Amino acid sequence: MTDEPVLKVDRLVKHFPIRRGFIISKTVGHVRAVDDVSFEVARGETLALVGESGCGKSTTGRLILRLIDPTSGSVTFQGSDIAKLPKRDMRRMRRHIQLIFQDPYASLNPRMTVGDILSEPLQLHGLAHGKEQAERVRELLQTVGLLPEHARRYPHQFSGGQRQRIGIARALAVSPDVIICDEPVSALDVSIQAQVVNLLQNLQERFGLSYLFIAHDLAVVKHISNRVAVMYLGKLVEIADKRTLYARPLHPYTQALLSAIPKPDPTLDRERIILSGDVPSPINPPPGCRFHTRCSYTQDRCKQEEPLLRDAGDGQRVACHFFETIGTVAGVDGSRSSLSGKFAERLRLFEDAAASARHTA
Repeated sequence: MTDEPVLKVDRLVKHFPIRRGFIISKTVGHVRAVDDVSFEVARGETLALVGESGCGKSTTGRLILRLIDPTSGSVTFQGSDIAKLPKRDMRRMRRHIQLIFQDPYASLNPRMTVGDILSEPLQLHGLAHGKEQAERVRELLQTVGLLPEHARRYPHQFSGGQRQRIGIARALAVSPDVIICDEPVSALDVSIQAQVVNLLQNLQERFGLSYLFIAHDLAVVKHISNRVAVMYLGKLVEIADKRTLYARPLHPYTQALLSAIPKPDPTLDRERIILSGDVPSPINPPPGCRFHTRCSYTQDRCKQEEPLLRDAGDGQRVACHFFETIGTVAGVDGSRSSLSGKFAERLRLFEDAAASARHTA
């Protein structure tokens, strides 16, 4: 991994208009799905993007690929602003940035064989034809742990884990630089999750890939990521190296996420940080800090002034006016072991499954 960014997202914004009226359509509001998000992904790095459902993680991934157009902001890859490329150039750009979907069955055409599915991107980008194309399909299947004869089968003839391997093979077909992994293991059980994560790590090492890894499972995130970015209601609230973030979460929302990791043994005592209220509507987010309606440490400034991502040392940045004070008052240092304890058992189970998967392979 190098420190040189292969992908740079700068002040990315996506507001979806809300319209009323059948004959004369009128915009009556906006859903602020992504609001001023900035981060970088280095070559060979895995940046994880985490947060509650609806916080804008998947929308951010689709904006980077320009499956949807941004309202404002830029996405820079190899010196080109993806948000401003014409459609013809954007098709060529997509060869370098690919996507692995959350639901592999929904993303695979049930009427096409696996061979046809893997051949399609090769044909679209003019990368291989005839015997060379068939050989490339065989190579892709073997790379992701499937057999060459699987090319003749249809998606419904595979298990969930195998279908996700096909999705990974399709993303690899065009030799990309960056892969956006949109919750690629959330629909799989732990042992299969471990196999897929091991595969992604092996492919990253072999091909020098960069990943934007969108996920809910913080055990998987800790296992695969180099850095972690936390989103809440369309905004980044904290970003740090994974070891720093898990050992020293500074934003109250990050602390609550880590404390919410379930324990395998329900009889063990919990030290949950319970957030009051519901997530505000992205149509009408609260002024100031968007988390202030659920935060135990809210002050008047939080309700009026939006916090910026500020440097907290060791590459950690936090969007909180009072994170220095909260770190002491909330006992982050003192509760570090309890947060780690909640997480340790889930992480141990996952890493044991990953180690077993490597041994079996």
